[in-house]
Amino acid sequence: MRWLLAALIRVAFALLARFRVEGQENIPKEGPFLVVANHFHFADPLAVIRAVRRPLDFIGGFRMPFAPASVRFLPRLWGLYRVPRGEEGFARAALRGAETTLLEGGIVGIFPEGGSWTNVLRRPRPGTAFLAARTGVCVLPIGIDGTDGIFPSLRQFRRQSVTVRIGAPIGPFRTKDAGRPGRDRLDAIGDTVMRAVAGLVPEERRGVYSTDPDVQRKAEAVAAYPWEQANRRTAPRSRPQTREGETHE
Repeated sequence: MRWLLAALIRVAFALLARFRVEGQENIPKEGPFLVVANHFHFADPLAVIRAVRRPLDFIGGFRMPFAPASVRFLPRLWGLYRVPRGEEGFARAALRGAETTLLEGGIVGIFPEGGSWTNVLRRPRPGTAFLAARTGVCVLPIGIDGTDGIFPSLRQFRRQSVTVRIGAPIGPFRTKDAGRPGRDRLDAIGDTVMRAVAGLVPEERRGVYSTDPDVQRKAEAVAAYPWEQANRRTAPRSRPQTREGETHE
């Protein structure tokens, strides 16, 4: 099933976008590693599959509030460790499954920001750092640029340019804590990972990791994790705006 889906993903990107991959030589030839990327659009996991072209397990949200209903079946067909956002018990179960995959020599893909509610970088959730610290595997940073423009471009009868930049692996990240790493250590690892990703996307998309104070300020306004609310089973109904008068698919 994954082979078939990967083939369909290649065809879809060939038809819908001008797809380019930079840095493919940075993909480790063997051994387990953790693939991390920015998350600006529901098509980002497909771009990772198209670019990496290795057997991948994913950690992903149980629901896809920003994806059209017509594509929400794809994660179920691919298979992933599903996280009901905001429900910590289920999140721990997904992380344990991903940890087992890595310790057995597999590859896991994860989007540290925890969702695609806006198109600038935000601070990571702790899951990525937890897996990196617990397993000691290297982390492969990926920057994805252009997926959020695919459908707007198609409405104008043109193909969007999508660029996936693969950086050099970083880590491994060690922790002095026995067992579960402390939150301060997780935050430090997460920031290191996200800064590596930030170097692979355009400056205006680097959000809270930008060197431009104006970009940082605008990103902070939309950076809050939207599933941290009283009713944790309720996803936000619409995307926060990232620029005046604009929302994103």
